[in-house]
Amino acid sequence: MSFALREHTADVAIEAEGESLGETFAAVADGLAAAQCDAIPDTGDRFEIEERAESREALLFEFLDRLIYERDVRAVLPADHEATVGRDDEWIVRASTRGVPLADVRAREVKAVTYSEMAIEETDAGWRAYVVLDV
Repeated sequence: MSFALREHTADVAIEAEGESLGETFAAVADGLAAAQCDAIPDTGDRFEIEERAESREALLFEFLDRLIYERDVRAVLPADHEATVGRDDEWIVRASTRGVPLADVRAREVKAVTYSEMAIEETDAGWRAYVVLDV
């Protein structure tokens, strides 16, 4: 699982890959953390989140939006993500993240996740995702 931050006009984009869809979601979430902070300390406690949506793209949007919400409500930088993605009636992501206290980091603000150019596709090696963030 890996991610890379890409320049995107006035915004920031994340390109991520993983062997599974869950690994790819976790890599995008790690990219979201990296877009907000250059160095992430090993502090903070883990917590669980779950999101559901009607499509993979909507699920990725809801997952990342939830991480931004948790940042704002808990005053933590969600980092070190683990995720599984499945489907029953809806797509579902169950994830674990470590909430690094914002007091422990110098964070930049990411305002929102966008649907602009969002892509999730299966590859020969697993999955690839591309997401643009409003900074």
